[in-house]
Amino acid sequence: MRSKEQIREFFAILAMPVMLLAVEIGSVLLAVPMTASGYAVFEDPESLSNPIWFIVMLLGFTAFMLILIKYKFKHILNWIIRISLFIAYIYVFSGLLGLIISAELAFLLGTACAGAATLLLWKYPEWYVVDILGVLLAAGVASMFGISLEPVPVILLLILLAVYDAISVYKTKHMLTLADGVIEGRMPIMVVVPKKEGYSFIRDGVGGSINPDESKEKNQKHDRAAYLMGLGDLIMPSILVTSAAVFVPGGGIGMLGLPAIGAILGSLAGLGILLHAVHSGRPQAGLPPLNGGAILGFLIGWFIMTL
Repeated sequence: MRSKEQIREFFAILAMPVMLLAVEIGSVLLAVPMTASGYAVFEDPESLSNPIWFIVMLLGFTAFMLILIKYKFKHILNWIIRISLFIAYIYVFSGLLGLIISAELAFLLGTACAGAATLLLWKYPEWYVVDILGVLLAAGVASMFGISLEPVPVILLLILLAVYDAISVYKTKHMLTLADGVIEGRMPIMVVVPKKEGYSFIRDGVGGSINPDESKEKNQKHDRAAYLMGLGDLIMPSILVTSAAVFVPGGGIGMLGLPAIGAILGSLAGLGILLHAVHSGRPQAGLPPLNGGAILGFLIGWFIMTL
């Protein structure tokens, strides 16, 4: 029995890097149709002001979400997330379909697919539905930002986000409050990996609070029914992978140059560090190891390419 549980947990842990890799490869593959469709987010990919605007918008949206959660307006938050998902999925499915059909037809069919995906997440947010559509969404969003920013602005963005994530989890802890609200509302902006047989995200949630009291933090490990990872943890390192593939090609495999490959390997190493830390039972900031690993890997790949 013990061995069976260990095997199941091993595959649950293995699913995390598999999903990260799927997002990174998917975002690179989507770069061509996203570019052809004009889905770049910023006009000037070299501008260092772009990451600043990104952070400002993120802080504003986070503050708005926290206000809605604090004053019990979670139904409004649910609708905002659904509408945001619908709009994002239009870009994702249009980009995917743009690989095989014309841009005009891809947009029409992509809008229909976006509506179906959003409805499915609303009516049946089971873990495998959330994961499949979450990986697709993360790949699409990462691709849009990856084609919009050159590596230097991306690196600045990832550093700022890593610092913000660390502060929001370990210092102010407002990210834990936000995560609680997201989990309680079964909002599909994360990936969920079951640890136990017969698990249902709809029925079981995660089997424990995301924000334990101090005594639990010090003396107990959480026996959660599932591992969680926010889509942001999949998206952010993937932006650098896509940016490197688009703006710094060469010396690698296909679209993946050495800097992009380095960013992939570095992000996977960072995820390994994160997963090890997760075993402490305490909430962990994902972006410092993920972004740090991706940046370090990119720099090593770039250095090797220039030799």
